[in-house]
Amino acid sequence: MGFQDLQAFLDRGGPVLIVIMAATFIMWALILERLFYFRFAHKQVAAEAIAEWRARSDRKSVPAHWIRDKLVSEVRAKAEANVQLTKAMVALAPLLGLLGTVTGMVAVFDIMAITSGADAKAMSAGVSRATIPTMAGMVASLSGILFTSGMDRRVNRAVQAVEDEMEIG
Repeated sequence: MGFQDLQAFLDRGGPVLIVIMAATFIMWALILERLFYFRFAHKQVAAEAIAEWRARSDRKSVPAHWIRDKLVSEVRAKAEANVQLTKAMVALAPLLGLLGTVTGMVAVFDIMAITSGADAKAMSAGVSRATIPTMAGMVASLSGILFTSGMDRRVNRAVQAVEDEMEIG
């Protein structure tokens, strides 16, 4: 029964709703990947960078500072991987919802032109195609915003912790 309900919902929302659903799945796959990275891999990446820095005998020269900056930059790049793409998906979701709104309203106007506004039932189907994708795009975007704002803070704290461990001199 659940699959049939989902299919009916997707049919009411129109083809744009399927695109929003796919974009949301991709966004959440990226979110989960980042969560797993910080849960399982980041500590090892940070420890390797810190160990490489501590293994150096020279920590005061200009080239040593460059190497430190390179190590911190590599940790930052690994920590920030897919965060910008996730932010792009968050921004894309409401735009796809707006596309669904426009296509749904075009369907309403087509029905109004054909029936001179006499078929309220047919117009309501177009209104449904206009409002459901809007709602879906906003819900998807809001769920992603909660992640991206927290992930930016987490990345900055993690990289700052690595920098703090790499004392100079």
